[in-house]
Amino acid sequence: MTAALADRRPEPTLDRLLADLVPPPRFAQARLETYRPDPEHPSQQQAKERITAFAAELSRPRKAGLLSRLRRQSTEARGIYLDGGFGVGKTHLLTSLFHAVPGKRVYGTFVEYTDLVGALGFQRAVDLLGESVLVCIDEFELDDPGDTLLMTRLIRELSDRGVAVAATSNTLPEALGEGRFAAQDFLREIRSMSERFDVMRIDGEDYRRRDGIREISALPTERVREHAAAQEGATLDSFEGLLDHLATLHPSRYGALIDEVTAAHVTGLRVLSHHHHALRFVVLVDRLYDREVPMLVSAEDDAAVVPTLFTEELLRSGYRKKYYRSLSRLASLAHDGLALAEEPAGR
Repeated sequence: MTAALADRRPEPTLDRLLADLVPPPRFAQARLETYRPDPEHPSQQQAKERITAFAAELSRPRKAGLLSRLRRQSTEARGIYLDGGFGVGKTHLLTSLFHAVPGKRVYGTFVEYTDLVGALGFQRAVDLLGESVLVCIDEFELDDPGDTLLMTRLIRELSDRGVAVAATSNTLPEALGEGRFAAQDFLREIRSMSERFDVMRIDGEDYRRRDGIREISALPTERVREHAAAQEGATLDSFEGLLDHLATLHPSRYGALIDEVTAAHVTGLRVLSHHHHALRFVVLVDRLYDREVPMLVSAEDDAAVVPTLFTEELLRSGYRKKYYRSLSRLASLAHDGLALAEEPAGR
């Protein structure tokens, strides 16, 4: 019988949470030299050059001693904030920076850091992260005031200890002025250290769309079930059962939930109209995308594509950036799943 994600109840340890603070497998090989700026959007080349220079700054040898540490805290604890639409290469640049800088550094999404603070307590998290040369925060979110204040306070305290911080945030491609607005919101929240942040806007189109991936490809329900039964390491869930199960797990466990999963099969995708289900599913899609786990899905009516996943009301809400990013990533995962399903048996 094919395993189901809904049958799993992972209990990741604190050591596991800390060990996960590295770039995900999808970007493990990302390097500055492999980032290909779109010539139609000069801001991508400018961001690459600034990240390259920032990596060089952080790679310079530092003098030991209390006096030099105090001086570094006031002069070298700079940060970079990359703002732009999803799919323009911000995560590639952020992980490239991580790989280019020597010494202790950590990498995680905004959600992973808030989960870590919740598990450790604020001061212990500051003490552990404060030992780093660089802290990378992917997908900085401004839609939850409490978490935003928590994270900006964390960033201020890390910066005061001389830790460099690099962050990214998503802006909808069609929201022309929204990116700068979000960046200014971020800077206002970190008032005491805003002068130490360079804000860079990166323009461009979603690279997944450049590859022709625009729709969430679906298969007939029976085909999804058959493939799950034949695929080693696969899981098979109904969409309803999976949503119910996610509601019983803290999002910090979603990474462990998909450990050793080779392909996730989900039947009966339907329109989501409530944030509590939609936001949890977004986190799961993010973890699957990070791990490069393909998805084979069927739509509620066995259509060839999933016509929509979120209601218009959700897509107009304050979480719309998350939802649009998730649609893009789910389309990519479903495209990978379709290719997997078309492979000859036994490959």
